[in-house]
Amino acid sequence: MALPGSPDRTAGRRPRRHDPGRRIRILDAALDVLVERGMAGMTHRHVAARADVPLGSVTYHFAGLAELQAQAFARFVELRTAVFERLFDDVGTREEFVEVLVDLVHASPARQRSAVLGFELHLAALRDPGLRVLAEAWTRSSQEVLARFVGAEAAARLDALLEGMIMHALLATGPRSREAARAAIDPAVELPGPDGFPRTRGEHHVR
Repeated sequence: MALPGSPDRTAGRRPRRHDPGRRIRILDAALDVLVERGMAGMTHRHVAARADVPLGSVTYHFAGLAELQAQAFARFVELRTAVFERLFDDVGTREEFVEVLVDLVHASPARQRSAVLGFELHLAALRDPGLRVLAEAWTRSSQEVLARFVGAEAAARLDALLEGMIMHALLATGPRSREAARAAIDPAVELPGPDGFPRTRGEHHVR
């Protein structure tokens, strides 16, 4: 409260907003900036503007740009890992499994965003040992999901095929055929045993 006759320095000042989700919002904004500008074009100012927070909020939560990038990538991997696992929840036949993989190549805009972030992470990981550990763990978790259906060895080959096809799809200057993608993926889906996929939905074949 201002003393009588003294200027009220709180007049017109915006109250400090309680914003417990600010740190996560900054990380999500950092991911958006990574998609739009890449690692080289990312700055604290761009992230602050995208998150609609003061610049000081970004530097308060993250010691430097490298820490912000690393934690943003860690959040991306955590979210993407959960999404990837859910894609296969209702897969009960080989045909359904192949169709999910074709969808990964012919991605929606949301999945295209994830693909761009994935390749940004792998590029950054070439020069950052910490990010390399993160990228390797993400690859391992993805292959473990695929291995429930086709076994570990086939899952590693299938994962490599999918990454290459997704990159080609991102770089394509024109539309690509789902039939061509299916023709490439289908022969790579090798069933680990004579029984093939389980007949009951949601029951994954575990090798």
